[in-house]
Amino acid sequence: METTENMGLIHADMELIRGADLVLWQEGYLAQDKIKKIKVKMLVDTGAYMLAINENIRSQLDLKTVDQQVAELADGTKVKLDLVGPVEVRFANRRTSVDAMVLPGDAEPLLGAIPLEGLDVVLDPANQTIKVNPDSPNYAKKPLKRMQLTNT
Repeated sequence: METTENMGLIHADMELIRGADLVLWQEGYLAQDKIKKIKVKMLVDTGAYMLAINENIRSQLDLKTVDQQVAELADGTKVKLDLVGPVEVRFANRRTSVDAMVLPGDAEPLLGAIPLEGLDVVLDPANQTIKVNPDSPNYAKKPLKRMQLTNT
């Protein structure tokens, strides 16, 4: 999968898959060739929290609303958006499953901090790319840290 430079912004080619279809296929209720998936060029936005797709992507993947949440746009405007999912995001030898906010119309899809962390990729600003974390090239590293409990 490739990444490209566009005016200093990082865009990456991602594969998005309807999570419900994966479950149906795993349980033997859906043929593998019927799993809804799409390849999408996404803006890598570390200032965004979540995966954000547009109405066209939502429609192609037939994603159902699971909630509505208020999102703050780059200009400070707050809007209520549908939350859909689950969506499996794939890049190179990585995969992660997340919910997505649905942006209106054909807005540019965004790859935010949560899916970036789940994929365990790193940004390479000098080359305007993302790449598999070189510290864990064969599988995504998912740190689990023991929570310290204190008496209050």
